[in-house]
Amino acid sequence: MSSMTSKEPFQASSSRESISPGEPLSLASICLDKETWGILKLFADSTPVVRLQKHLSDYRLDDHESVLEWVGDPAPDICLLDFDGDRRSAAMVAERIHADAPDTAIFAVSSQSQPDFIIQAMRSGCSEYLLKPLDPEQLLNAVARVGGRRREKKDSDRAQVFAFIGAKGGCGVTTLVTQMGALLASTYGRKVLLLDLHHDFGDAALYLGLTKYRYHFFELAENTDRLDADLLQSFVLHHSSGLDLIPAPHGTEPTHQTPPGALAHTLDFVRSRYEFILVDLPPGLRDENLELIRHCDQVNVVTVAEVSALRNVVRQTDYLTRKHIGAERIKVVLNRHQKRALITEAQIEKSIGQKIFWKVPNQYVHVVKTISGGDPVSQVSTSDVAKNLQDWAAAIGKKAGVGEKKEGRGLLGFWNR
Repeated sequence: MSSMTSKEPFQASSSRESISPGEPLSLASICLDKETWGILKLFADSTPVVRLQKHLSDYRLDDHESVLEWVGDPAPDICLLDFDGDRRSAAMVAERIHADAPDTAIFAVSSQSQPDFIIQAMRSGCSEYLLKPLDPEQLLNAVARVGGRRREKKDSDRAQVFAFIGAKGGCGVTTLVTQMGALLASTYGRKVLLLDLHHDFGDAALYLGLTKYRYHFFELAENTDRLDADLLQSFVLHHSSGLDLIPAPHGTEPTHQTPPGALAHTLDFVRSRYEFILVDLPPGLRDENLELIRHCDQVNVVTVAEVSALRNVVRQTDYLTRKHIGAERIKVVLNRHQKRALITEAQIEKSIGQKIFWKVPNQYVHVVKTISGGDPVSQVSTSDVAKNLQDWAAAIGKKAGVGEKKEGRGLLGFWNR
C-alpha cells in the first residue's frame, strides 16, 4: 500500500455524511516506526475526531514510574503501541496500561498477522490489532468503536454532574450549590449528591446544618481500592430536604494529596447511584479542579459584578478551553445581580466574551437567613432568589427526565453529546 497523503483521511470517508465528533479523543503512541508515526500524524492533522497527546519513543518498564506519569494524566483515550520493536516488552507495557488506566483503549500495531501474535496482543489488554502500513479507513473505524463505547458508558451513568467554581473567593458558590441541591431533592424528588471539594474551610456542611461528621471526601478518594456501597454510605450525610452530602475536611488537617486518577474513579463510582451530582470546587486553576471538570457535564463559573472577578472569569475560561474543555460546557453565572449595578450586563458580557448563562438576584438578608437556619428550602421559599433558583432547578430537572438519545450524523456522530 502506498503511503497516505494529507487528504486521504477525509477521502476515506468522503461518501459519508459530515462527521461531528464533539470533544476529540486523546491519543498517545509508543515506539511507532517513522513511517507509521507519519501516517498517524497526517491522520490526526486531517480529522477532528482525535488529538495527539504524546509520542513516546521507548518501552518504559521502570516499575517506579506510574503509567499516568509516563503516558499523561489524564490518561489518553487511545494508545497505539508498536509490537514490532520488542513484542515481549510491548506486551508488558500493554498489561501495565490496561491495569493502571483501564479506560484507555490499546491498539496493537504490527506488520505480523499470525494468529498467535494477535492472540498474544489481545491477552495483554489490546482491543484492536492494526496491520502496517496503517489503513486510514481501518484506523477511523477503530477510533469510532472507542467513541461508541465512550458514548455508551456516558449514557449508562445516571448522574448528570455539575461543577460550581467561583471566579474568586466570596462569590457565593456554596450558597448557590446548597440551595440548588436542596431544591432538586425536595421539590423534584431527585436523588442528589453534593460533593464539597474544598481542602480547607469547606462550608457546605455548615450551610446545611450538618456539622457533626468524622469523614470527608478526600479520605474516600484515598480508599478507591475498597470503594463499595457500604463504604460510600459511611461518608454520606443526609439533609432533611433529601439532599446527600460528602463534606470537606474540618480545616485543621494537612492538605490531602489524592493519587492520580482517584477523583475521577470516585466520581465514576458515585454517579451510578445518583441522578445529579453537584460539586462545590474551590477557586483556582489547580490540577484537581481540572481532573474533576473533565468528567463534568457542565462547569458553572460563578462571578459577581466586580472587575477582579470578571478578569478571573476570562482567565478561567481561557485556561479550561486550552485544556480541551469544550466552550459549550462552560457557563457563567452572575450572582448578586442588581438591575442598576455600576457594571452593566452588556459590559460584563463584552468583557468575558460570552453571554451570561444565569443571573441570581441580590437578596442578602434572605441568604443570611438560609445560612443561619441550615435549611435552604424553607428559609427563603418566598424570596426572589429562591424563585430564581427554582426556575434553574426546574430547567435542570426537565433535562434529567427527557432520557432521549441524540442521534448524531455520520460514522462518528453517535458519540457526540
